[in-house]
Amino acid sequence: MITIQEAFQTGRRELSDRNIENGELDAWLLLSSLLRISKAEYLMNPLKEMSLEDYEVYQEGIKKRCQHIPLQYITGEQEFMGLNFRVREGVLIPRQDTEILVMEALKLSEGKRVLDICTGSGCILLSLARLGSISYGTGVDISEAALEIARENAEQLQVTVDLVKSDIYSQVEGKYDIIISNPPYIQTEVIPTLMEEVKDHEPVIALDGKEDGLFFYKKICRGLKDYLNPGGHVLFEIGYDQGEAVKKLLQEAEMKNIHIIKDLAGLDRVVTGTWSQKKGEPFT
Repeated sequence: MITIQEAFQTGRRELSDRNIENGELDAWLLLSSLLRISKAEYLMNPLKEMSLEDYEVYQEGIKKRCQHIPLQYITGEQEFMGLNFRVREGVLIPRQDTEILVMEALKLSEGKRVLDICTGSGCILLSLARLGSISYGTGVDISEAALEIARENAEQLQVTVDLVKSDIYSQVEGKYDIIISNPPYIQTEVIPTLMEEVKDHEPVIALDGKEDGLFFYKKICRGLKDYLNPGGHVLFEIGYDQGEAVKKLLQEAEMKNIHIIKDLAGLDRVVTGTWSQKKGEPFT
């Protein structure tokens, strides 16, 4: 038999030998996810024996991580906004940066109808539904694989939203008070330069913002006045160098009160705007 300490030390060493970034942390997270133990429980009894079956599963996880498969695809989960989301290959892994977008939306979403475009795992919409008090939510994505995971997350979090396969607005009906999106925004030519974990394993369809990275912002902005209620809000996550470009797109879409919001690192991360009609102007 092998102890949990021996298993952890072996896993840590293997990941270090393969130059896996944050290898020690990943070795621990794989172990804690498998055995459902806290760091305190580990430190109190590091010589606790591990079953052969669990050790084999752990070793398989270490092997996958050595191949640069993202940790979250191995454990099948990712924490976001204090909630646990299921993830697997075929869906973008939720990032901490996106929590800035959700926190801004929580300030505006009480009693509102929310449309989440490019919903992926559903982490944005489901967080708003679980942590806030939206009146109705729709998440759309062109990927059926992503929607399947979003539906699993909705069931797990016990929230009710509509999840629809749609190319941006193609299957959207009605109007909303908030349109929110973390669309693909990486320039096509940049994708081959990303970390192996991202470029080789996460879905390109969720990363590729085409030549200038703005393709999906442009598509969404073209429909804002058709799908936003008067006084409604739009919120985008953006790349660190896209603030002014997306602000201009919102200005061209006649949005007002446009703000660029920075993340904890001081980088542009979110752009927001409001659809405010001129007095006497018919809503069409």
